[in-house]
Amino acid sequence: MSLKNYLPVLGFILLASCLQLLLSSIGLNFLLGPLTIASYYGVVLIGLSLLMGFTGQVSMGQAGFFGIGSYVQAVLVTLDLRPWRDSGFIGLLDKLGLLLTRKDIYGQEVLNLSPWVALALALGITALIAFILGLPVLRLKGHYLAMATLGFGIIIHSLVYSVKLFGLSDGISGVPEFSLIPGLAISSRLTERVSNFYLAIAVLIVVILLAINLVNSRIGRALRALHGNELAANSVGINTSRYKLYTFVISALLAALGGALLVHFNGMIGPSSIDVMKSVRLVALVAAGGMDSIWGVVYMGFILNFISLRQVFGSFDDIFFATILIILMLFLPHGLIRASYFVKLIQPLKNKLKIIKKDLRARLRLKQGQD
Repeated sequence: MSLKNYLPVLGFILLASCLQLLLSSIGLNFLLGPLTIASYYGVVLIGLSLLMGFTGQVSMGQAGFFGIGSYVQAVLVTLDLRPWRDSGFIGLLDKLGLLLTRKDIYGQEVLNLSPWVALALALGITALIAFILGLPVLRLKGHYLAMATLGFGIIIHSLVYSVKLFGLSDGISGVPEFSLIPGLAISSRLTERVSNFYLAIAVLIVVILLAINLVNSRIGRALRALHGNELAANSVGINTSRYKLYTFVISALLAALGGALLVHFNGMIGPSSIDVMKSVRLVALVAAGGMDSIWGVVYMGFILNFISLRQVFGSFDDIFFATILIILMLFLPHGLIRASYFVKLIQPLKNKLKIIKKDLRARLRLKQGQD
């Protein structure tokens, strides 16, 4: 990747740093909380952008993968393993240092799986489910694919409501912090808002770099060809089925990663976080930024997620996002901040102005000749 591709990354880091310094200097540190959440959702949106913008596959089940990552992570790091401590497998994990002893919210000592191991398992389970689901589902096209993935999201949402392990309608609370290195952890503590903001930004930047490198590679060119014309891509030797499946799995993994990290920052997860409207909202955010524009998706995701988290529209929040999706699909299918699209929109007006200007000059010359 050339140097010019890194300049937007440096600009994004500078903007995030200036924003944090500004909010801290004027006593609005509490706003870093919504911005941190928006950063983790940015990871989810990038995955959906790769799937929809570069392969042309419409997924309405992204909230389901987000739910798998967050719920599996929450269960694994809150499940007390003390009753099985003397068993062979749990004892082996304990000897390997993969278990952590801590005190829960009631002050009782519990034995939990390390967040690192839980994250690996959450991502592994998500990848397996996405692979198995993608094999038959990605044979569908258009609204059939959208309906199939929507059905998957509904299944995941129904499961967390009906399985006691997932906390039923109450969800899972008391999720511990995720200690990355000594003194630095993803947690819900108010005293660590600044460090958590920069951690979320760092995760988002890593994902952005990986996505940009992917779309600018040979694989990215194959994905664009697939999106443009799947039959033509197949005719030149591109295995479109494999590329669609791999991108579907990558998109699911990024959704699970965002969910797994966000659950440590929030300290809890509930069924309302993975309902059907969450999938609609994610699609609306990707459409708003431009489906094939990584930076457009990131910035619009920041802005609109922040507005939503600050409850600007209150109980009309879902109506707002659904309306955005309808308007964008009708009038701005390339997103709100795609400069190239706006150029196309105003090009006819510019051509008309040129014709008018040329006509006025001709009239003026004719009048001067008559005088």
